[in-house]
Parts: sequence; C-alpha cells; structure tokens
Amino acid sequence: MKKLELNLSESETKIVLEALLRRESEMVEVCRSSDDDDLVADTGNELIELRLLLKPIRERALETFGSNVTNFSREEL
Repeated sequence: MKKLELNLSESETKIVLEALLRRESEMVEVCRSSDDDDLVADTGNELIELRLLLKPIRERALETFGSNVTNFSREEL
C-alpha cells in the first residue's frame, strides 16, 4: 500500500482540521435529513472513512500544537 506523509505547520494543520470537521458536519446532515436511502448509505460509509482519518490527525495535532489547534474562531482577541 502506498502512503503519503505530510509535514504541516500549525496553521496548515488548522486548515486541514477545519475542512475535515466541516465536511463531517455536512455528511452528518445528509445522513439525518435525506430520504434517499442510497445516498444515506454511501454518505454514511464515507463518513466512517472520514472519521477514521480525522481521529489520528486530531490526536496528533493536539499532542503537537495543543488545544488551540482546534480553535477555528475568526474573532479578534
């Protein structure tokens, strides 16, 4: 199996995490609201894959950069 390894800065990691979490939310909404059983099944399978990807990325990001890496607020301090 081929693998891709990335070295990401904190800001790059935040972008990746935010995008994955946003996509997760979108997929959850499809699973909750769609009447199309095939779409729900396909989206549900993709959601499982996404969560399997997201979990180790989030864990490593928190270990490396701390809890601020999951703060996606655009508000000024």
